[in-house]
Amino acid sequence: MTDIKRNPQILYASVPMQSVGPFKLIGDVEVDDMMVPMATYETPLWPSVARGARVAAHSGGIRVTVVDERMTRSILLEAPNAGIATLRLRDIQSRHADLQAVVSQSSRFAKLLDTHFQIVGNLIYLRLEFDTGDASGHNMVTNAADKLIPWILETYSDLKYVSISANYCTDKKVSAVNGILGRGKYVVCETTIPRKFCKRFLKTTPEALVDLHIKKDLIGSIISGGLRSANAHVANMLLGFYLATGQDAANIVEGSQAINHCEVTADGDLYFSTTLPNLIVGTVGNGKGLDFVLDNLEQLGCARKDVEPGVNARRLACIAGATAFCGELSLLAAQTNPGELMEAHIKLERS
Repeated sequence: MTDIKRNPQILYASVPMQSVGPFKLIGDVEVDDMMVPMATYETPLWPSVARGARVAAHSGGIRVTVVDERMTRSILLEAPNAGIATLRLRDIQSRHADLQAVVSQSSRFAKLLDTHFQIVGNLIYLRLEFDTGDASGHNMVTNAADKLIPWILETYSDLKYVSISANYCTDKKVSAVNGILGRGKYVVCETTIPRKFCKRFLKTTPEALVDLHIKKDLIGSIISGGLRSANAHVANMLLGFYLATGQDAANIVEGSQAINHCEVTADGDLYFSTTLPNLIVGTVGNGKGLDFVLDNLEQLGCARKDVEPGVNARRLACIAGATAFCGELSLLAAQTNPGELMEAHIKLERS
């Protein structure tokens, strides 16, 4: 691998960036009139997300809840047979304090939360789950695993090393395990939009949007073979947000495994939500030292020095989720009206 520090010939790709909004968030994050930066070549995203933010703000704001947070790394070990693998795993899982003592040697922020495993033949897939503070945690959990492996092999001499990463993590790949056990921030965004605002801002009705959601997000995802995913284009908003805030853009693979849910309320209004169980973001670490990234994190209130570790990253995850939510709401509304989507792209993208 090329050592970046020894290679001064680094070039930077220029991606159009614009702040959209204003956003109003309530719940785990309380903000009003916040503008959110997005870097993207798909410029119609800016007015689309802004429309979603506008109607949500008029409706009282987007309620954002962080359900859970953890970063994972799975290691792969080999035992003489499945019986010994089972015995060793039972003992390893009973020694949480010992494991944490080893983890503490790798980082003062990494905290081991839990372990899960799968046994395939004589192979041990051990999934380690950590709290990583304000870092997204990729390197932190790998470093912790790198310290744990020698300790495990020394403690259990009949086990052998196979890999530092066993694909049971799961990193930057579509999987079911991340949605079930969690990887990154588990964020839910929701709001109830009065019928009059659906018509005024979204040019549609609650009934039309719910009907499309069922037939597109749910049935369409089922027949396409989608895995733990029922959304219109969450990846679009996440990529724009990730590039603007210095995130590892490849994490949109698991991050876009999001699920929309909506219904018409008893009062005839629209309840709409977007749930993102695998949202991986951080406010410190690689990529965060660029000037424009620092400016954007400060703009979002996610670079504060006077808060506990983890607070900035949780806030960033809430804003990322809300950005995806707004784009989902706006696009689905547009698709209830024949020709609206293409008209917007022709108007905004063709010179």
